[in-house]
Amino acid sequence: MDLVKVYLIQSITTAANNLRLNAQQIEVVGLLRETVVNSKDLGAELLLMKKTTELSKLAIRLSEIHSFLTQGKVDFVKISEQFREHSRYLIRDLNQFLENVSPKVYKNAFNKLNNDNTTAIDVELVDRSNLAGEIMTKGVAGSDEKSMEVESKDVYALIDFEKKILSPVKSLDDLLKKIPSGKVSDKELKEYFELMKEHYLLASSHGFQVLAKMHEIIASAFHSMRTGNLLADKTVIESLRACLIVIVAVVKRKDVDITGYLNRAEEFGDKYFKQNIKV
Repeated sequence: MDLVKVYLIQSITTAANNLRLNAQQIEVVGLLRETVVNSKDLGAELLLMKKTTELSKLAIRLSEIHSFLTQGKVDFVKISEQFREHSRYLIRDLNQFLENVSPKVYKNAFNKLNNDNTTAIDVELVDRSNLAGEIMTKGVAGSDEKSMEVESKDVYALIDFEKKILSPVKSLDDLLKKIPSGKVSDKELKEYFELMKEHYLLASSHGFQVLAKMHEIIASAFHSMRTGNLLADKTVIESLRACLIVIVAVVKRKDVDITGYLNRAEEFGDKYFKQNIKV
């Protein structure tokens, strides 16, 4: 998937995570994300969406972000700040969009576009809610009962995501303080390695690549400590704490500059885990 699509999908996901959505709204967000993923010409598709009453307002906002990414000069030093701004503005438009657009309305709008335009819109319109990130998985909708079960799980995952990601931060920080003294057992390192691996997969499934990377680095570090391939000196501990700071700032949407912490964490990950220990 190209960077423009990744950016748009993460913007949509971040905005959605700031809203309390019901099962129907989660399904619409899933369909919207699939539209972006499966599009062969995203710019042209957004232009068509802007001509449709039900989709126009949100399409205008997404088109602005698309134009910023494809027509302007992107300053990658400030890209995280710009991403937060785009996601923040998208919250209001997405909320209004979801209040007025049901899965049926969304599908009918695209059916109308397909019938009215010679350019087909390549979107898989399926009855499933996959805000949790399974938009790349092709599947067929099952019975109504099964669909309701999947939707309920997705609602729970959305509400519980922030709490779950943040729950081990305090104990992790305490663990990092203990590691240099050698008072941490192999069992503890294994438990936190497994937990970080789980949260890496969770963050990835929600489309949060920065969060996923921070968890991957911590998990890889604990694995290397257990195998004796990484000496937990002061620099290593401070780098892992930088990962924790980034995680908290991203999940709580702290309006602070975390560039220094992010750079430190990523440099540490690149230095020690360039070959990527698969978690």
